[in-house]
Amino acid sequence: MLVDAGGEYAGYAADITRTFPVNGLFSPAQRSLYELVLKAQLAAIQQVRPGNSWNAPHEAAVEVLTRGLVKLGLLKGSASRQLKREGYKRFFMHRTGHWLGMDVHDVGAYKRGDSWRTLESGMVLTVEPALYIDADDKKVDKRWRGIGIRIEDDVLVTADGHRVLTDEVPKQVDEIEALMAS
Repeated sequence: MLVDAGGEYAGYAADITRTFPVNGLFSPAQRSLYELVLKAQLAAIQQVRPGNSWNAPHEAAVEVLTRGLVKLGLLKGSASRQLKREGYKRFFMHRTGHWLGMDVHDVGAYKRGDSWRTLESGMVLTVEPALYIDADDKKVDKRWRGIGIRIEDDVLVTADGHRVLTDEVPKQVDEIEALMAS
């Protein structure tokens, strides 16, 4: 179950996504993909800091996802070749985030001219890598088919890094399974 929820408080918007197994326990395939998306999200969040480009979190997520998809056998060949060919787009077809503020998809340029915008203290963005394996994709092993995972948090750029504003919402596998069991 993938839940993408937006909310508002005091004129500001929030946007968060969590994915959890409806029966309470991740299957081995679900767990492998979930842990890969979580690893990509954590790598992307580490790139949210003043002076980095808007695209830095996306590049970090894409690299982790691509290397993981090759390791799991969902993409064939070398990770560097798949990165160059954008092979990941078969399973991750959107960007890693968007601006957040007065609206869930707030206004603001992602580029200035031909260059990605530089992150500055006070900006807020989402970080939401994902993987979506089509249920009818005969090119992948059956165990992967029909699994969709996205993990999204709201992140504030601070003077010396970042602060995850939605960090109290469980997202580790053991936290989710424990919550589902309660």
